[in-house]
Amino acid sequence: MPSPTQKALAKVPGPLRPFLVQHRSLVKFLVVGGSCFLLTVVINYGLKFTVCQSKPVVALTIATALATVVSYLWNKAWSFRSEGSHKEAIPFILVSAIAVGVNDLPLLASRYLCNLREPHVSHFTQEVADFMSGMILGTLVAMAFRYWAMKKFVFTTPRAGGDSAERHTEPPARVG
Repeated sequence: MPSPTQKALAKVPGPLRPFLVQHRSLVKFLVVGGSCFLLTVVINYGLKFTVCQSKPVVALTIATALATVVSYLWNKAWSFRSEGSHKEAIPFILVSAIAVGVNDLPLLASRYLCNLREPHVSHFTQEVADFMSGMILGTLVAMAFRYWAMKKFVFTTPRAGGDSAERHTEPPARVG
């Protein structure tokens, strides 16, 4: 009986299948990241237009931190198929803290180094600059850092018993 992953792969156009199989953890990481990006946008703007009106970096930091918790749970369970050990908690917290800072840097630079904020620019220009620097550029740079760091330092032990499309298998050795 085919696994859910095998059923899903059967629906993908033939030329794309080998790429998806070869880079499945990256593809899953990007799906989780895209979902968490949307969550970050919602939380960020919810905070930015209510309780953090004059503190856009605080709003982005809180939104990123909350989405990071969701990202951890999804990446642990699905993208990297990590076993349920607690040994990844400390490296995850360290990587995540650095990544939140990396995510904030473009917004800090835009707002306070380039002065892309009111009264130096219009409100519309400020909001476009905030979105492009904090949400787009910051997220892209932090995402690249997270993928590399999570794979290298956090989720290093694959989960046993994943379905056959999830495992890298070697052909059996010949005897004789």
